[in-house]
Amino acid sequence: MVSHCIQRVCVYCASSSLVDGEYKACAQSLGGLLARKGVTVVYGGGAIGLMGALADSALAERGRVTGIIPRFMQELEWAHGGLTELCVVDDMRQRKRLLIENVDAVVALPGGCGTLEELLEVITLKRLALYLNPIVLVNVRRYFDPLIQLFENAIGERFMDPRHRSMWSVVDSADDVLPAIETAPAWSAEARGFSAL
Repeated sequence: MVSHCIQRVCVYCASSSLVDGEYKACAQSLGGLLARKGVTVVYGGGAIGLMGALADSALAERGRVTGIIPRFMQELEWAHGGLTELCVVDDMRQRKRLLIENVDAVVALPGGCGTLEELLEVITLKRLALYLNPIVLVNVRRYFDPLIQLFENAIGERFMDPRHRSMWSVVDSADDVLPAIETAPAWSAEARGFSAL
């Protein structure tokens, strides 16, 4: 186990406003918690759904929030108007790259295909030792259980190495996020030695 200095955290989360209130409450709790700890929130820049809840709660606690949004989403007026910093980029690929650049950890809240795509990409990058920091899944309402089982199936069928389980942590609530980051197993370029089975 290693202790991580936590200054900037990327949070993947959904833009849907139709989901169960427990998801929104978790996003609000996480945003406020990170802000109170002096951690800058880096997220997709949206104003609604879990994205908006995360940003609003961090800002309400006088936290720093950086949004990274593609130009077409800004033109659709999906961007949050009150962020500390809003970075408008050309496309989704650039957005995903900048979301994890210079962050100390990635946290995934429940979300749809966009959130899942971002999460799977950063796990893939970690497998290849191109991203080395903690990844935490916040398993509200057991949302990520099917994905976790899929990873277990991938390991069981030898598409992944058992050591790949160490690439992510799973927690039940926002309160558990920072402890999970602080105690995440170290990951290094040596992981490339078992990235291909």
